[in-house]
Amino acid sequence: MTPSNIANLRLISQQILKSKFDAAKDLVAWMGAMQAQDFNMAKWAIGLRLNKAREKDIDAAINSGEIIRTHVLRPTWHFVAADDIYWMVELTASRIKSSMKGRNKQLELTDKIFKKSFAIIEKVLKDEDHLTRKELVSELNKAKIVTNENRSSHILFHAELEGIICSGNMKGKQTTYALLQERIPKPRPLKKEEALFKLAKKYFESHCPATLPDFIWWSGLSVTDAKLALSLIKDEFISEKRDAQEYWFPRSFSIPKKFKESIFLLPAFDEFLISYKDRSAAIVLEHQKKAFSNNGIFWPVIVANGRAMGIWKREINKNKLLIEATLFDKTNETVKELLKKPLKKLEYFSGHGAEVFLK
Repeated sequence: MTPSNIANLRLISQQILKSKFDAAKDLVAWMGAMQAQDFNMAKWAIGLRLNKAREKDIDAAINSGEIIRTHVLRPTWHFVAADDIYWMVELTASRIKSSMKGRNKQLELTDKIFKKSFAIIEKVLKDEDHLTRKELVSELNKAKIVTNENRSSHILFHAELEGIICSGNMKGKQTTYALLQERIPKPRPLKKEEALFKLAKKYFESHCPATLPDFIWWSGLSVTDAKLALSLIKDEFISEKRDAQEYWFPRSFSIPKKFKESIFLLPAFDEFLISYKDRSAAIVLEHQKKAFSNNGIFWPVIVANGRAMGIWKREINKNKLLIEATLFDKTNETVKELLKKPLKKLEYFSGHGAEVFLK
């Protein structure tokens, strides 16, 4: 199994090369969780993995509560399906909260302050009154709760981990918060082993071929829990070794004899790169610093035949998308021709015409 094969197989499992999904909720449920701190780019991450989707379709899925944006796993913002949010938060929250104790102490955020803050948040969001972050912080300030120096982020973050709040309806272009149990009825809780089984199965089906270290990185689980999770799904999976690493596939996964030529405009923080500890299959070491930084910033990438060949950025000017592409190697004018297909999908998704400029 070569790096090229690994990368191309991931294009298949991640629904990038060809999707079997039409609805955002089904795609997000398949992926398990999709990193989403860059909100607009995260919507494109969903859209490019659907057969035919516009940005307004993703907004509708958010507004209906079919998909939720919240903090889980490593932790950072993720999109998760409504059906998965409770067990996923319950599985990962305690480890995340434990890791935040030191910073909470520095910020003088005590259990008493959290409890008071949560009571205020529940009161002002009651009866489906969805509020923006700014509006919620204003309510906390009225109660003389100090929210500067990133304290508000920690308070809202912990309210998510406690299962109190989640993303609400959009207010124009602004995101909001809502009460989780008003938005999504609470189901029967899963036992820990059930949740570990579900998380591992989702990851190794939707991100294969992948290794245990990849899963540990993506999930934020302890090594012990991640190993247990993998052991629980092994009957449904097979593995193949390369360079002392064991790559896992579902037994039902079909490996094509030949891969189609492909090129994609992947968004910032896309799962194709960010969801693996070892990213060398998709991007050679010498180019990695051009695609992502040491402090965890992942730029939008151009991926051809499973390998990152450059980065891109967009801006809207007079209702037109201007795409600036910077290639890692010598500029090739044929790239403009190759990008016509992914540009058509981006144009349909955004509702804007697009033009590419090579830098």
